[in-house]
Amino acid sequence: MIGHLAYATGSPCPTFVLDAGRLARSEEALLAQLAEARRYLVSAGGAHVLKFALIEPSAHPMFDLDYRFVQALPGAADRFDTRGSCGHSVLAAVVAASRSGMLPRLVPGARIRVRVRDNGDTVVCEAERVERDGARFTVTFVQSAPVPFADLLPAGGERTVLGAGGTDVEVSLVAGANTYAFVDARTLGVADQAALFRAGAQLLERLESVRGAAAGLLGWPREGAFPKVAAVLPGVDGGIAARAVTVPGWHPSIALTGAVCLGAAVRIPGTVPWRIARESGGPDGPVVIATPGGRTAVTSVTSVASAGDAGALLWATVAGKHVTFQGSFTLAPLSHLQFEEVAQCLALSGAA
Repeated sequence: MIGHLAYATGSPCPTFVLDAGRLARSEEALLAQLAEARRYLVSAGGAHVLKFALIEPSAHPMFDLDYRFVQALPGAADRFDTRGSCGHSVLAAVVAASRSGMLPRLVPGARIRVRVRDNGDTVVCEAERVERDGARFTVTFVQSAPVPFADLLPAGGERTVLGAGGTDVEVSLVAGANTYAFVDARTLGVADQAALFRAGAQLLERLESVRGAAAGLLGWPREGAFPKVAAVLPGVDGGIAARAVTVPGWHPSIALTGAVCLGAAVRIPGTVPWRIARESGGPDGPVVIATPGGRTAVTSVTSVASAGDAGALLWATVAGKHVTFQGSFTLAPLSHLQFEEVAQCLALSGAA
């Protein structure tokens, strides 16, 4: 089997992209195959690669690509979490699919419609620029129908109090692209953006305890990767400053799904991000998110709240996301699953 590596700028690691059509369909057998792939990556110096994207041409006439995300967890090679998605890995998958011939070669203006099998999301990836080793995209998460704000609140309300680390912490649990627990960093003793960005192990541990409590509330394993968690507060130059946690530590910026989820949360009256956005000058227009790794702007389009209607999410867009293609190689433990014609080609090139 041929595997592909691609890195989306701002992601904590590259994504390893595999052809789902060549992998097992049963969950148990699939994860066993991914464990073999992970062991091979580790032996080759790729222990830092913790994101797997499984792709194939979509059988649905409205989509170009079917995508599934699997998050590898630190520790044993067979530890995975399949409860969430990854926007950066969607982009890596699109670039890999184009390079491998699964999709037509990317050109500026091309729109690739991706069906996320993990959660039913529709992601439209429009190529802004195509380069020798990568591409830059505008990414839009489109709802098939307006999603009422109430459906984006898995805890049933705009704010929820969780018992975490021996204290009560108020969070907003919001499910948009991924499920996030957003907490006002000031309630954890962090005064401002500078303090948030230089915070170390103590704040990380607090946020991990918040994430575990949120997982327990949702009935998910506390030791997994989902839901995600991020501390937020008013940014220095307006907007929102955010520090997010990933596997296995601080996120270098913010996940693409995190930006989308935060952009949605800002529109929902009463949430922690909505309250912070109002402190920063109001929630209208694009939401600018400052992180230790740079700034990201997300535009969330919602229906206007009216009598008997609290509002709904329509779509969210992030522009300027760059992906670098890092190469392809034969995955030795799964070499028996590769295309027959590829196997023949490799045999010929080896004989030469």
